[in-house]
Amino acid sequence: MNYIDRLAEGIRSKIPSKRLPDEDASDLFRMYAVLLLAKGVSVTASDVHNAWVAWMLETDDSHESLVPYEDLAPSVAAQDEPYVEAIKATAREQGKDDGDAVELR
Repeated sequence: MNYIDRLAEGIRSKIPSKRLPDEDASDLFRMYAVLLLAKGVSVTASDVHNAWVAWMLETDDSHESLVPYEDLAPSVAAQDEPYVEAIKATAREQGKDDGDAVELR
């Protein structure tokens, strides 16, 4: 397993199974791993939403939530928070809790 997939699996393991997409989400979690590497614990819900939108364009390009994060209803925007927290927790496990991007050990 390569480093991106290890990070993706670390993030995925922190999401309750009922919150996981029904579709194969391997590519989505790889995007979340890239966010972790680029932003570490500074990742935002908007970042997570943007990655989800990019993934969803291949999955269901007519989904009603394919809008900028700022245009989401608060209840819909809140659905990104478990992913934000999972990315941040995985970044901390990598020894990055200062807001910087992750450098793998």
